[in-house]
Amino acid sequence: MKTLLLMRHAKSSFKDGSMPDFERPLSKRGEKDAPRMGKLLREKDLVPDLIISSSALRAKATAELVAEKSGYKGDILFVEDLYLGEPVAYLEALRNLDDEVETVLVIGHNPGLETLLQILTDKVESLSTAAIAHLEVPLRTWKALDTVIIATLKHLWRPRDL
Repeated sequence: MKTLLLMRHAKSSFKDGSMPDFERPLSKRGEKDAPRMGKLLREKDLVPDLIISSSALRAKATAELVAEKSGYKGDILFVEDLYLGEPVAYLEALRNLDDEVETVLVIGHNPGLETLLQILTDKVESLSTAAIAHLEVPLRTWKALDTVIIATLKHLWRPRDL
């Protein structure tokens, strides 16, 4: 059994309308919510073995804040294809994981992340900014992950519910 944590990046800032979407930073709320979610992972004993994140600035900042507050000690893998990626991009990144990774946190964007959650759990759930979906995936090897695997949605945490 593998553990998959899907997290939408924390709230981003729209202050500078001329800024390219890829370069948008976190808002003040995002800077507050991301560490809270990292702390939640530590408290729930869900510190990942690996963090994979979109390379967009808001996702990178989310990943770094979550890593710090969760106690994660490894490197963060930034994957450009996760920026506005479709579910297939997320699946591809996961299929390439070493099987020693038991728990992985993936930080990305909607609508791809929500669609992936729906595909893997057969449930329609909203992933607000900084929300984390905790899935148990019935796999021994990440290479076997595909769209017919049905994962169990164990928890869905949203910052506003904490």
